[in-house]
Amino acid sequence: MPRGRDISRSSHSVLGIILGGGAGTRLYPLTKKRAKPAVPLGANYRLIDIPVSNCLNSNISKIYVLTQFNSASLNRHLSRAYGNNIGGYKNEGFVEVLAAQQSPENPNWFQTVPVAFEEHNVMEFLILAGDHLYRMDYERFIQAHRETDADITVAALPMDEKRATAFGLMKIDEEGRIIEFAEKPKGEQLKGMKVDTTILGLDDERAKEMPFIDVMLNLLSNEFPGANDFGSEVIPGATSIGLRVQAYLFDGYWEDIGTIEAFYNANLGITKKPIQISGTSISMVTDFYDRSSPIYTQPRYLPPSKMLDADVTDSVIGEGCVIKNCKIHHSVVGLRSYISEGAIIEDTLLMGADYYETDADKRFLAAKGSVPIGIGKNTHIKKAIIDKNARIGDNVKIVNSDNVQEAARETDGYFIKSGIVTIIKDALIPSGTII
Repeated sequence: MPRGRDISRSSHSVLGIILGGGAGTRLYPLTKKRAKPAVPLGANYRLIDIPVSNCLNSNISKIYVLTQFNSASLNRHLSRAYGNNIGGYKNEGFVEVLAAQQSPENPNWFQTVPVAFEEHNVMEFLILAGDHLYRMDYERFIQAHRETDADITVAALPMDEKRATAFGLMKIDEEGRIIEFAEKPKGEQLKGMKVDTTILGLDDERAKEMPFIDVMLNLLSNEFPGANDFGSEVIPGATSIGLRVQAYLFDGYWEDIGTIEAFYNANLGITKKPIQISGTSISMVTDFYDRSSPIYTQPRYLPPSKMLDADVTDSVIGEGCVIKNCKIHHSVVGLRSYISEGAIIEDTLLMGADYYETDADKRFLAAKGSVPIGIGKNTHIKKAIIDKNARIGDNVKIVNSDNVQEAARETDGYFIKSGIVTIIKDALIPSGTII
């Protein structure tokens, strides 16, 4: 492609491919009934909305989402959120799911998927993870890829020594070309992976703090049709055969939310106030309030949330909630949440509900001794994730007072991972229960 061509126009020759990931075992039980990209995020969104929105804001409107497990709710969300309007104002764009499939000619899963890619006039493929939280301008990424004449360009995150052992690290030369890759190195191998990150654009002070770079995005190459993993196969293989594998600096907020603890922290991070650096307000989490680069999602046409005599501090409240005479602190309350009188919600992520129950529904449930969707009266919840449509009775305590770190109580409707209690989707927690 000739240099100097308008970036926004040339982005139409890029196909976005979002990897939905595997079974999502680290996020279980949130992935019990849904694919990982369909997990709710930040009161109103789902994980898949982050990479899709990054693409649309970067004028990339041809997007495939690759999934293998529990894809029904993901298909439904993508259809409702993006199915009717992408083609109208994004130049024949689409957001579609490519589910794992087999055929008589190709019995291996996903081996038939590349056929779908050939149907579109694309020059480059942008490979994205479906479970990362960040904001990025892919147009600049694409421009750097073309200007360096790279075969593969990898977005790299500067990393301090404390966190470096948990990631794949890259070593670069003075031109930013990747010459070595190490998966989660330790000890002397870790020290050997230090690089001069000023090459990628960091100032001297931050370069000293963060002398490592981490792989976030990788571009598959036809040279590795049998590869199953980017970090251990594709990137090292590409460098070993002499391909030009280039690093691109991404120095913004980024978080892998593939575990319960990381997912919990990323969601509650939305409630934090921006910090002040040299008089400038800096958000340490993804900014959902940037008008120039919105996060798109499914339009639900819900009413405004109603709070009656409620005490709410340092929290985010989604659409269509009813909150009555309760206390909510440092929490994220998802759409259609119903919180009854006397409840106390602290350091908690409530995912809300998929639908409302009518007064008749609630009377029927009460008559048979059951519990309506939502949080019951005088219930106390602290440091927990309450998945959608959960029915939490009156006078329940979900506080993990014994500080249990790990527990699998699926038949009772909950798990504990890293000390965080997760109530399973559609679970019933009877009145008076203590967890």
